[in-house]
Amino acid sequence: MKREEILALLYSDFTHSVKDPLWGNVLVTKNIKELLEVEEVEKLSRIKQNGPAYLIYPGSVHTRLEHSIGVYNLSREIIISLASKNGELPLTKEGILSFLISALLHDIGHFPYAHSLKELSIREHEEIAATLIISNEKLRDAIEKTGANARLCASIIDKNIKADNKEVDLYRKILSGTLDPDKLDYLSRDAYFSGVPYGTQNTDYIIKSLDYRDGNIVLDEDAIVSVEHVLFSKYLMYKTIYWHKGVRCATAMIKKALISALNDNVITYDDLYLKDDVEFFSLSKKIDYEPFNLLNLVEHNKLFEKKAELELSEFKELTQLSSSIETRAKAEDMIYSSLKKKYAGLKKYECIIDIPEPINFESSMLLKRKDGSISEIRENESVFNKEVGSLFSSRLRKLSIFLPHYVSLDDLKDTLKENFS
Repeated sequence: MKREEILALLYSDFTHSVKDPLWGNVLVTKNIKELLEVEEVEKLSRIKQNGPAYLIYPGSVHTRLEHSIGVYNLSREIIISLASKNGELPLTKEGILSFLISALLHDIGHFPYAHSLKELSIREHEEIAATLIISNEKLRDAIEKTGANARLCASIIDKNIKADNKEVDLYRKILSGTLDPDKLDYLSRDAYFSGVPYGTQNTDYIIKSLDYRDGNIVLDEDAIVSVEHVLFSKYLMYKTIYWHKGVRCATAMIKKALISALNDNVITYDDLYLKDDVEFFSLSKKIDYEPFNLLNLVEHNKLFEKKAELELSEFKELTQLSSSIETRAKAEDMIYSSLKKKYAGLKKYECIIDIPEPINFESSMLLKRKDGSISEIRENESVFNKEVGSLFSSRLRKLSIFLPHYVSLDDLKDTLKENFS
């Protein structure tokens, strides 16, 4: 499509708006606004973006719907910016509209308290989103009404769907890269609602610095600092919000309750799909199952205490057992059995070990050099090389042990020495 055609497409019918605290008036068409009212999309307004983070940061009650609208808005701005710099792009009208709808719907398969479910053997939310888009007649009809192609949307969201289509490949690259609209929105949005400055990005500058070359999204060489800013912001947001000890504790308590229930056949994986926050916590009210006390405690902000934070190299056997969801319970049971001798009231499910998942801080971005050539970020051009990325990750990832407040640290230390030295 020629520049004029793309810009006309992205402006002519976008006469409605959605008010967003971060991006102001987000422009949509009449049919896109109607899509927001479909049940499967509207449900996102009842799923908090950051799960239990609101227990620590009371302002962090923004939702997956707000984030989805933000990702859609930035995706539209990116296409406008790319078109403004290029006389022609290998895009189609149906493809552009499908890309925008994919950005809007990328989280419709998302779980509440997603980090609590990350280690479980559940279907990826992208796969669930793609299945919903294709199989739900009402949702599919609403998508088609916008001018998008439902199957094209599904293939843009779910990379496991085979798509021998260069246009789809380009949209996938835009939606999942170092400077993707998902990350640009959630870092700034989560910082805004949590009341911290760390995640805020210079989004306008980043988008204006993007360009298209030979099937790839590239960044102006002078804007390499924006890559470092995103990665350092990501580190600070994980350190202060996403992996705050209270948030990790709440997440670990929820995970422990669910793993116990799944292992005891109290619930099935199907019970976890397509729930909002209220429906998720209603599990603990509908089923009489003692470990679900953990869900009730989290819901009422009665969190356990972090009794130990250990380097992953400190107790190697403990780390090895705890690194896998299949063997973590064995380590927890060993600690519980020792502590039970002193704390008769301690419950087995109240001993909880937590290890965050690995996280990547390496920069990966094609740069458009001043001479017009295209190349990867060189090792000496960014502080975020492989070594530094690993260092940042290791500074964040610790093994934590959460227990009720009455368990003493000295008794836990003795237990660890007894079982894992």
